[in-house]
Amino acid sequence: MKKEIATREAFGEALAELGQVNPNVVVIDADISKSTYTTKFHKMFPDRAFNVGVAEQNLMLVAAGLAITGKIVFTSTYAVFASMRACEQVRTFICYPNVNVKIAASHGGIQVGADGPTHQGTEDIAIMRSMPNMKVIHPADAVATKKAVFAIAEDYGPTYLRTMRNPTPIIYDESYKFKIGKGNIVLDEGDDVSIIATGIMVLMALEASKILKEKGIRVKVIDMSTIKPIDSELIITLAKKTGGIVTCEDHNIMGGLGGAVAEVLVENYPVPMKRIGLKDTFGESGDWKELFEIYGLSPKHIVEACIEVIRRKEGIKISP
Repeated sequence: MKKEIATREAFGEALAELGQVNPNVVVIDADISKSTYTTKFHKMFPDRAFNVGVAEQNLMLVAAGLAITGKIVFTSTYAVFASMRACEQVRTFICYPNVNVKIAASHGGIQVGADGPTHQGTEDIAIMRSMPNMKVIHPADAVATKKAVFAIAEDYGPTYLRTMRNPTPIIYDESYKFKIGKGNIVLDEGDDVSIIATGIMVLMALEASKILKEKGIRVKVIDMSTIKPIDSELIITLAKKTGGIVTCEDHNIMGGLGGAVAEVLVENYPVPMKRIGLKDTFGESGDWKELFEIYGLSPKHIVEACIEVIRRKEGIKISP
């Protein structure tokens, strides 16, 4: 692992780089540009950057209007405000007319830590993936975030890009190729169980794999950075190869990554499965690593889930 960088910071750096090569990119903030690291874009391109103040509903309406004129619009706010305060505007004025707005939302999950439940977006993925035309992306590190910014700028249509508040270790190097709608196998050591994770939980899954290896259990770890459209083909392949799935997300288990994966499995190839995430509850203020222990998101909890899934699949005949 290399030095730690917050994905929200990587987003801001990528946006400034994107602005230099694409004159159609416009950025709109809701008075938190320092927190979401869009200040560099504002300074470099003042004629293409706007601050609408603490008015997230208006943020989405202005974005929709600019997108209709042919601009590639990035909105910048927190996950709780993008997905809930501006929910109707996102649905009716961005998703329904299918306009080219990219909603970049920081502070996803309880990884936010001390900011507490009012700023911990733990329902946003479920809300956003329920909207027609919306793509949902949650990169695992700074490298993936930068590549995702450029990819969604080239791709037409509404996109929700979820970033994290606190610095996290770098997982990928520059050779990593991000592709919308595709999961990435970051570890392939065996076929005992597949761990499908997103965001910070990819790191937790990799840590869990080390503990499992010591116990003689060999796993696959998948970074499912695109939650919608989900990589159904990869999920089914993993189910056939390993016969068991554990999903990991810093989000409510209701309607998030675990729900998306379960939908694919139950309609195509059901196997024993366990979901790691918030158990239909709110978080609290505190150090994020301590919160992960309290709410069952730590590597230890992933290990326990993997062992349970392996036990459940024993004796179950799965046809090829």
